[in-house]
Amino acid sequence: MSALLEVKGLRVDIPLEAGILHAVRGVDIVVERGKTLALVGESGCGKSLSVLSVMDLLPQKAKWRADKIFFDGKNLNDADTSPMANIRGSKIAMIFQEPMTSLNPCYTIGNQLEEALLTHKQVSRKDARDRAVFLLEKVGITAAASRLRQYPHQLSGGLRQRVMIAMGLMCGPPLLIADEPTTALDVTIQAQILALLAAIQKEFDMGMILITHDLGVVARIADHVNIMYCGQVVESGSAIDLFNNPLHPYTQGLLRCIPIPGKTAPGAHLGSIPGMVPTPIGQQVGCVFQNRCEYVHDPCRSSIVEATRISDGREYNCLLTPEVCRTNMSKGLPK
Repeated sequence: MSALLEVKGLRVDIPLEAGILHAVRGVDIVVERGKTLALVGESGCGKSLSVLSVMDLLPQKAKWRADKIFFDGKNLNDADTSPMANIRGSKIAMIFQEPMTSLNPCYTIGNQLEEALLTHKQVSRKDARDRAVFLLEKVGITAAASRLRQYPHQLSGGLRQRVMIAMGLMCGPPLLIADEPTTALDVTIQAQILALLAAIQKEFDMGMILITHDLGVVARIADHVNIMYCGQVVESGSAIDLFNNPLHPYTQGLLRCIPIPGKTAPGAHLGSIPGMVPTPIGQQVGCVFQNRCEYVHDPCRSSIVEATRISDGREYNCLLTPEVCRTNMSKGLPK
């Protein structure tokens, strides 16, 4: 079965006064229809820039390129501005981080929902309005017809996020991108939104890219995970493999930062990753994680670190062998 979205060797460069900022460096993304890929990492690691490149929504100053970018069997590297405008919203929809800044405060919810369908499909305004009501009800908004006359400021944060999900579904896209969809929402609303996304994905058989830094969210709904650090994917694999058998020291460090109910004693110190993320300006020599890794050795500082493939879809960027990585994880990071 061919992938719904396949990106190989994605790079994003941003020219600055201090030099070229290599924000994304050689990232591969593969999304299957009906499956969820999670992009995980610290703020500034290149998660959002990677998907904005696919959507061709980067600022004009940023330059991106990819060795290969296929969506639904079509080569997007050959697409000019007009075809990409037809794909955005119609074939690939995106839910942005903060719905209050994504929704236009000057237009009603109904106007903004209907616009997406009227732009991409040959339908009447009545059909567009009926579709909007149907999807608002589908995402759990009561009295949907009356909500169409409301403005974004009249809705709570949770309701605005549900509106954004409904807007993304207006054209029935095969791929949905959710960029931190639970940011700024309280815990109970977060759980509702995540459950809603999982249910909608299953019902409509969509592929989904979930951008997050919350590993709890990843464990709940992701099928495949890309762990990103400093513009690179340092480990990728199924969610089950990554949680049960993390290989890269960065992935191991992230998992040790999470308290485990029933195992982490009250008041016990959680794990931490020392040091700071290096600046991605200029050329990187050696491993990107070398200045924070407890197991760094001389080859890490000078060698080209390429991905080690364990199995189909399972890779990690580290000079340590899988056996050594597993031993390090079982012993715990040195204090």
